[in-house]
Amino acid sequence: MAFALRVFFLLCGISGMLTGVWAWPLMKDNGVCCPEGWTQVNDRCYILQTDRRNFSDAESICNIIGGNLASIRNAVENFVVFEVARSGESVPAWIGLHNAFEDEMLFWTDGTVFDFNLVSGQFAAGASCAVMATAFWTPVSCGSELPFVCLRESTCYKK
Repeated sequence: MAFALRVFFLLCGISGMLTGVWAWPLMKDNGVCCPEGWTQVNDRCYILQTDRRNFSDAESICNIIGGNLASIRNAVENFVVFEVARSGESVPAWIGLHNAFEDEMLFWTDGTVFDFNLVSGQFAAGASCAVMATAFWTPVSCGSELPFVCLRESTCYKK
């Protein structure tokens, strides 16, 4: 019995060592963690899509390329998203903020907690999705066809 217990602990230890080694993503030598054409800021990558789509189609396209419509957690990310949209002269542009249930609750399409708010105006019936029109976010109809900013997580991390 004692032998079996020792073998069990040995196998668990080896398994843990292998899992730990494989679980750490490695920093690439050149520090580039986003696909070509994307803008990297910290652990996030952004890209402007200039094709005009409604909100749900824009989210679907962002999903296809590995992300979501942009969520914004702080003033730095807000500036980056605005500059990405403005660089393509595509303001206003969809971001991932919406009022899915037409109540007071606002959601980001990627599930990011909504705790940084630069909404300018009121979400109401017929205006339950947000665009970045200036450095602030404006509620508009989700059926409007606009350019959009996609976001995805970067592919490398530091240990």
